[in-house]
Amino acid sequence: MPDGQQERHMRRIKGSCRFVFNEALALQKERYEHGEKKLGYAGLCKELTAWRNGAPLPSGRTAPWLANAPVHPLQQALKDLEMSYANFFAKRADFPRFKKKGQGDSFRYPDPKQIKLNQANSRLFLPKLGWLRYRNSRAVLGTVKNITVSQACGKWFVSIQTEREVEPPVHPSTSIVGIDVGATA
Repeated sequence: MPDGQQERHMRRIKGSCRFVFNEALALQKERYEHGEKKLGYAGLCKELTAWRNGAPLPSGRTAPWLANAPVHPLQQALKDLEMSYANFFAKRADFPRFKKKGQGDSFRYPDPKQIKLNQANSRLFLPKLGWLRYRNSRAVLGTVKNITVSQACGKWFVSIQTEREVEPPVHPSTSIVGIDVGATA
């Protein structure tokens, strides 16, 4: 349940992630057309740092506003692109496509050290967004690993991935005993 300013900033972040994904995909396509080897995740992260510092993008323009978005969600967009390429080359999916506005828009914070969760007051702290109120549908059990923020039908949703130890289920005894008493005619 973000306030107006937080909602505007969240829209900017998800738009920045989509923009970075599309520019990185354009860069990979351009490199392929020139017969160059595709960049890995580390190479794309170096390009992202240059783009955030004002270097020209593959489209020829600059995007100094990328510096206003948190870097971890932008890097996660690059990881998503890398996973799309891996799935394509493993023949599990089609070639990656450019992302369109409003279709599957989300962003992910992967660093649990930057996330604060206050379940008692139903509040969540995210970098560059501050404290956000949320409706707690269930208790968060375990340690938080990452948080994905998405928007659908005009509402914002938060998905919290956790890690915890779960005891193996106790199965009832499966031994069955049958007695044949014989049948007489």
